Amino acid sequence: MIILLGLGVELSPVHDIYTGPLLTATPALASLTMGPMGTLAAAAGALSVSLTTTTLHDAWGGMLIYSNLLGLLVVAVASVITSRAVHARRQSELNQVRRIAVAAQRVLLRPAPARLGPVRAASMYLSAETGAQIGGDLYEAVQTRYGVRMIVGDVRGKGLPAVGLASAVLGAFREAVHYEDDLVEVVDHCAAALHRERASPNAADQCEREDRAEDFVTVLVAQVPDAFEVQVVNRGHPPPLLLHRGKVQALMPGSPLPPLGLDEFVTGPPVKAESYPFVPGDRLLLHTDGVIEARSPDNVFFALPRAVEALAPCTPPQFLEQLHQALIRHTGGHLADDAAMLVVERLDEEAGDQSSAQPPPPEATDGVDPPTTS
Repeated sequence: MIILLGLGVELSPVHDIYTGPLLTATPALASLTMGPMGTLAAAAGALSVSLTTTTLHDAWGGMLIYSNLLGLLVVAVASVITSRAVHARRQSELNQVRRIAVAAQRVLLRPAPARLGPVRAASMYLSAETGAQIGGDLYEAVQTRYGVRMIVGDVRGKGLPAVGLASAVLGAFREAVHYEDDLVEVVDHCAAALHRERASPNAADQCEREDRAEDFVTVLVAQVPDAFEVQVVNRGHPPPLLLHRGKVQALMPGSPLPPLGLDEFVTGPPVKAESYPFVPGDRLLLHTDGVIEARSPDNVFFALPRAVEALAPCTPPQFLEQLHQALIRHTGGHLADDAAMLVVERLDEEAGDQSSAQPPPPEATDGVDPPTTS
């Protein structure tokens, strides 16, 4: 804008106004907000205007012109050097912040181990915010004496408050899975931790505390015991997908339940875990709504079941990578919400007592049976 202003003055009837100091200051002003290349481009633009207008007005020969060009050269060199130093410092600070974010992610969202007892596992977290590493989605997979226990969830809201709630729920899950034999009790511990976090006095003001009182977390907790089954407790979360013999079926809950934080809406008989067949070779995909609600540029939702069925046979990490690429292609590389995915594949090794946990006949698992409670 300054360069255009100077050019306009020089080409107008008031070209007697001396624009040298204005153009000389251009590189210095550009270095405040632009990188080295932008500063150099601004200096080149100012120099071009000075040379063009000097030639146009036949002003060569005066000491003022040469002083102006010398000043522009000095300011340009100093501005480029300053801009480079500032850019390097900012990049160093950004790299440090990213390293801290990666460390925080490894603490809050640890990658799922490749092998957990009778299953192979893999996990993936996709952030919708550029440069972000963690957000309001959560997942975990832990091997316990009761079997492999997993959780995937999604916190209402975004930013640091959502990260705090996710941390509270994950901390309660990691503690309770090793001591509670009932999967519902594990979920209850997570709900209690969420309630304590929402009631904490860390909010800056009353308005923020009231907003936190309305926060909730959708979670799905699953358990793969030694028997050829998977047990699920779903609290308002998208149902997991079971891939059996190339066909995908959603494990819909028999009795829908509200998310954690909305326990006052839980009515009816006591909550029980629901069981589904889960035989060797089957895969279970736990995910957040950021996957199924991802939209294409023409506003079409991502067809997750169809995408899973279309994937080529591969290992669990490759499975998630293929799914990630399909999601990126569908959305054009722009996610509107965070997305977390956790996949486990049932193996026929270390399956426990085979005499008490025989796999069901193939014809009994060609489709997903109605859930049973346990």
